[in-house]
Amino acid sequence: MDHKEFVIPFSGLKQGKHEFEFEIVNTFFESFEYSEFNDAAIHLAVLLNKTSTMLEFEMTAKGTVNVNCDLTNESYNQNISSFLELVVKFGDEFNDENEELLIIPHGEHQVNISQYVYEMLVLAVPHKRVHPGVLDGTLKSEALDKLEELQPKEEKESTDKEDTDPRWDALKKLLKDK
Repeated sequence: MDHKEFVIPFSGLKQGKHEFEFEIVNTFFESFEYSEFNDAAIHLAVLLNKTSTMLEFEMTAKGTVNVNCDLTNESYNQNISSFLELVVKFGDEFNDENEELLIIPHGEHQVNISQYVYEMLVLAVPHKRVHPGVLDGTLKSEALDKLEELQPKEEKESTDKEDTDPRWDALKKLLKDK
């Protein structure tokens, strides 16, 4: 997929700042064969500063992606926000090896930012995905009940003097006196 909507034709633009707005939904991620999201609703604002020698992009994204919780597998909306600066310069040949600098051949009149947008948004999602209901205790699920059931039980302190090493008793007394 060529992501035509993310191709920014800069040759007809005057020098200075130009704004572009995008609404990104899950089909965008699916086009990259990325299927981690159940749904997506993200607003992307792109500010392009065109100078005589380069293009400077500032990309700001805010929105939600619907993902499954790593603990419970329950789906929830994860808020994300991200910011990326990209400098585009002109050179002898295309080079995108540096993630903050894109070199495009002299004579190009447009630039496709879709790969940068994709990477920026995927990286904005937390590595560990935890349903907010798990964090605040409001989510009830079989998975959470099972995790709690399998949690190791705290060992009760031994009351038998025979089981303890007398050399540690003085230290234990210090702990209890706190």
